[in-house]
Amino acid sequence: MCTLYDDADIVAGQGTVALEMLQEVPDLNTLVVSVGGGGLIAGMATAAKAIQPGIEIIGVQSTRFPSMVNAIKGTHYAEGNSSIAEGIAVGTPGKIPQAIIARLGLDLVLVDEGDIEQAIVMLLEIEKTLVEGAGAAGLAALLKYPERFKGKRVGLVLSGGNIDPLLLAAIIERGMVRAGRLARIRVSARDIPGTLAKITATVAAAGANINEVHHQRAFTTLAAQNVEVELVIQTRGPQHIADVLAQLLQAGLDAQLVH
Repeated sequence: MCTLYDDADIVAGQGTVALEMLQEVPDLNTLVVSVGGGGLIAGMATAAKAIQPGIEIIGVQSTRFPSMVNAIKGTHYAEGNSSIAEGIAVGTPGKIPQAIIARLGLDLVLVDEGDIEQAIVMLLEIEKTLVEGAGAAGLAALLKYPERFKGKRVGLVLSGGNIDPLLLAAIIERGMVRAGRLARIRVSARDIPGTLAKITATVAAAGANINEVHHQRAFTTLAAQNVEVELVIQTRGPQHIADVLAQLLQAGLDAQLVH
């Protein structure tokens, strides 16, 4: 029994996605499609190239599951155990899609887990659209290879919004860290009354919001008279983080960003 993506009728049915996209936006010259077993891209490429022979079709796989890339390009990238893009976490590509991809000369690129996370957050924040990891892989490719798509009219397939709420919360938080909107800073100072109040007041004066405070005396290499305070703060971005650190230093506090 064959898998769904390795069925000729399924491949043909998925090709209607490209027909609808080109009907809506006829001047698209590039389609970027996530690839697991390969059924979606094989069907879309067959339909799209029948209408516009010169259209470029680019497949996207996660670096954790590069099975189609290995099959088409002859590479030997290692396969991981899990991926945020579960819908394209396929260990063995379909034979029918593989033959179509090879015959049409389609290109394939790889994206990292972080690229996919960034794409999910961007779609949620800007487009107000919830997309699962597999569906966001296409946008992840645009984010990772901007020069490749510069000046092109690109169509993306955002396939599926099936994502666990706890996973989504973690992705959003990690995305805030990458964007510099959530930061962890460490402040070293004399352990005297009022020190913690001085630190928090300085951060507040700099316009940052404090999420967490860890006041550490024992587990530190500082002198016994000193204290180490770690803060998780909400900021407006990297420049704002730099401003907060500068104000802490101006206040006579030893502060640094913790990566």
